[in-house]
Amino acid sequence: MVDLTALARQFIQALPHSVLLGMAPQEMGGGKASISMPYKDDLIGDPVTGVIHGGAVSALMDTCCGAAVMCHPDNKGGTATIDLRIDYMRAATPGQTITARATCYHMTRSVAFVRAVALDDDTENPVATATGAFTVEEKR
Repeated sequence: MVDLTALARQFIQALPHSVLLGMAPQEMGGGKASISMPYKDDLIGDPVTGVIHGGAVSALMDTCCGAAVMCHPDNKGGTATIDLRIDYMRAATPGQTITARATCYHMTRSVAFVRAVALDDDTENPVATATGAFTVEEKR
């Protein structure tokens, strides 16, 4: 039997952009994933304010959603993004780690549906939310 949680962790750690962004898997399993990304000066999108670039937040959310699909008990293989909509609610607070949490809430034979949120220390006010659709590979 394949350990889906271990597979999801390997997925994150094998992606060069995830490593460069400093993404660290937190909680994984049962179609849920949590990944943190520390504040780094080289991720700043606005040098005046020190706010992290939206592209880094987008990459974090996409990777977290993919990990949620990878560790879903009904997924038998890899996954790829079909569609991902991200709504940016506010700028992340400079100096704070951003954590994405994703849930794969529905699966068909070929598509997984995911919701996610990105948070900094102000957990009551999301940095961004996302909804997406991801491929589901057939059983191997």
